[in-house]
Amino acid sequence: MRSIRLFLIAAILAVLTLFNFVAALQGYRSSLNEAEQLFDRQLYQTVELIANLHTGLLQSRLAHQSNLAYQVWHDNKLVALSSTSLTKPISDFSPGFGHANFDGYRWRTLVYYDTSDDNWVIAAERTDLRYALAENVIAQAVLPILLGIPLAGLLIWLIVSRGLKPLRDLSEQLKNKQANDLAAIEIPDLKSELEQVNHSINALMHRLGSALDREKRFTADAAHELRTPISALKVQLHNLRDEVPPGNEAFAQLEAGVERMQHLVEQLLSLYRSTPEEFSRNFTRLNLYQLAQEVIAGQHEDFEKKQQLLELVGEDCFVEGDPFALTTLLQNLLSNANKYTPEAGSVRVTAEPVGNHVCLKVEDSGAGISPTDYSRVFERFQRLNNKREVASTQGCGLGLTIVRHIADLHHARASIAPSSFDSGAAFIIFFNKARDDQHH
Repeated sequence: MRSIRLFLIAAILAVLTLFNFVAALQGYRSSLNEAEQLFDRQLYQTVELIANLHTGLLQSRLAHQSNLAYQVWHDNKLVALSSTSLTKPISDFSPGFGHANFDGYRWRTLVYYDTSDDNWVIAAERTDLRYALAENVIAQAVLPILLGIPLAGLLIWLIVSRGLKPLRDLSEQLKNKQANDLAAIEIPDLKSELEQVNHSINALMHRLGSALDREKRFTADAAHELRTPISALKVQLHNLRDEVPPGNEAFAQLEAGVERMQHLVEQLLSLYRSTPEEFSRNFTRLNLYQLAQEVIAGQHEDFEKKQQLLELVGEDCFVEGDPFALTTLLQNLLSNANKYTPEAGSVRVTAEPVGNHVCLKVEDSGAGISPTDYSRVFERFQRLNNKREVASTQGCGLGLTIVRHIADLHHARASIAPSSFDSGAAFIIFFNKARDDQHH
C-alpha cells in the first residue's frame, strides 16, 4: 500500500520536476537572449547620447561609470574617454557590435560613426555585470516555480492518499480479520476499479470457508462415526480373548490394528478440537511445569512397562494457553519419546523460563532423527525413525503434526535438535511468557 503511494508520488513529482526544469531552462535561454537584446539597445542609446553630448564639446570629459567604458575619436585623435588608461582604441573602427578584452574583463562593444561631427564613438559594457543582472532577473522569475515543487508534492501526496483511501480501507479490513473470520468484506461507496477486487476476495473467502467447513465436518463426522464400531470391535475382541489360544499372532495383529485405528480417531478429534475457534476463548494463565507433572503422572505406567527412566527438571513457569491443547501437546511428545526409546532408556522433560520465553524440552535416548529429516518430522503421516522400530511401534504419524499445530496456535516456536544423551532427539518449544511475568 505504502509503496504504491510512494511510487505514484515519486513518479508524478519526477515528471513535474523534469517538465519544470526543461521549461525553466528554455525560459532561461529565451530570457537571456531578450536581456542581451535589451542591453544592446541600451548600449546603442548610450552611444547616441555620448555622440550628441560631444557636439561642439569634443574636449570635455564625460562622467565615468565603472560598468561603462567609452572613447570618442576624431581624425584618429582621442578627444574623450571614460578612463585615462584607455588610450588605445577599444575596438576596430568597424560599425556594429562586438566583443573585446581589457582591464581583466570581457566587454560587449559597440562602434558608432557620427556623420554630423565625423566622430567615432566606441562604447563597451562588462559582460559579467550584464549576465549577473540578467540571471538575477531570471532567477526571481524561476524561483517561485522551484519553490512550488514541494508544495506541489504535498498537494500530490494529499490527492494520491485520498484516491487510495478505498484501497487502504480494504487493506485495513483484511489485516484486522481474525483467523477464523471468513465473512465477506463490505466497504461503502467502493470505487469501480476496486469492485472487482473486492468481489474476487469475497468469492475466495467464501470458497475457503466452504472448504474448511467441509473438512471440519468430515473430520468430526468420520471420527464420531468411527468411534462406535471401534468400541464394538474392542468389546468383541475382549470376549474372544478367552476362546483364542494364547500367543495367536493373527489375534495379536488384529488387536494392534484396532488399537491403532482408535488412536488415529482420537488424534483426528484432537486435531479438530485444536482449531482457533475451538480453543482461543479458553486461554488462561497456567503453570507449564505443573502441567508437565500432571501429564507425566498420567502416563507414568507406559514408561514403567519399558523400564524407562523418566525425569522432570526445571521450575515454575507460566504461559497463556488452552489447558486441553497444551495437555495434548505434552501427551503426544511423551508418547513419542516412550515409543521410540528402547527399554531401560531415558527420557527427560524440562520446563524452565528463558528470558521472556518459557522453554519446554522433551528429549530421549532413542535412535534419534537424521538432521536431514528435521524439516519433515512435523509433516502429516511421517514416521522417520528406523523402519524396524516403526513396524513394531503403534502410531499413525499425526502426533507431531498436532504438536506443531498447537505450538503455532500458541505463537510458539517448535524445533528439533540432538538430545543431551549419547543418542536420541530433543523436541524444543519456546512459548512466550505470560504477560504478567515478562518483566520479572
